[in-house]
Amino acid sequence: MEKITTLTGTFLDEISHDIPHQNWGPVEWERDFQAMQAIGIDTVILIRSGHKRQLTYPSEVLIERQGCHRPVMDLVDLFLTLAEKHAMQFYFGTYDSGYYWHRGEFQKEIDLNKAATEEVWAKYGNRQAFKGWYLTQEVSRRTRGIIDVYASMGRFCKSLSDNNLPVLISPWMDGIKTPNAFGGEIYKQDGITPEEHEQEWDEVMAGIAGAVDIVAFQDGHVDFHELPAYLEVNKKLADRYGLRCWTNSETFDRDMPIKFPPIKWEKLWLKLKAAHQVGVEKGITFEFSHFMSPNSSYLQAGHLYNRYREYIAQMNA
Repeated sequence: MEKITTLTGTFLDEISHDIPHQNWGPVEWERDFQAMQAIGIDTVILIRSGHKRQLTYPSEVLIERQGCHRPVMDLVDLFLTLAEKHAMQFYFGTYDSGYYWHRGEFQKEIDLNKAATEEVWAKYGNRQAFKGWYLTQEVSRRTRGIIDVYASMGRFCKSLSDNNLPVLISPWMDGIKTPNAFGGEIYKQDGITPEEHEQEWDEVMAGIAGAVDIVAFQDGHVDFHELPAYLEVNKKLADRYGLRCWTNSETFDRDMPIKFPPIKWEKLWLKLKAAHQVGVEKGITFEFSHFMSPNSSYLQAGHLYNRYREYIAQMNA
């Protein structure tokens, strides 16, 4: 039985913009946290606290400045409560304007997020499960300004939290599976090479060291036979600059014309095996509740959950 990196963390996506919303309330979320705990998940990461006008919590800052809608339910409070009940760590995901940073107006994105994270820390910072920050702005390349966004926001979040809570990012690798999620294409011809990826992220990690603590690259944008080479680069660079190296092993399938169904178990197994071979510290996923949960609206997700549990039981026997 070959060893694999186990999944001990998951993102929570409640501002879904490219996957269907499941319309869960406290009862359904309680059931899902129980299913997470049953397979050893000890970390939950809010992928974004807000996107455009949608919010997960009643942010007076974002309602006033961005015209955001006041949410019906405070999901941050709910997730913190469930994380505390099930002995999990909660990482708070920052706000994505869906506008400023995409247009290169980085300082506006930073200023908005600093005000929002100050509000969040004042409101939830005393909660037992609040154990880290996630910078939701995702990139794959040495995008102009991204070092400043990550470094500035990372330092600010760490300065807010009394015990210097860790900051996590989850970029992706610009491989052949990176067409626009809303388009009809699956693959592209000009994916980045491992050497190009290393060159660009060497510069990025040098610029964010000390402000960002953990990097967890998304693993679904490169082909399966190429993935080990990219993972080796990620681990080498993280070690070089003193960052912790996790992997974000996607549990949805990028090879299908339907965007996005739960991944085939064998494909997930290949990715987790490659992560184990290069020695990544922790496996997290985007994301359990839609693509791997027995409670998911996708029937296949529950089957993936069963296959994963069976394998882990045999591996640990």
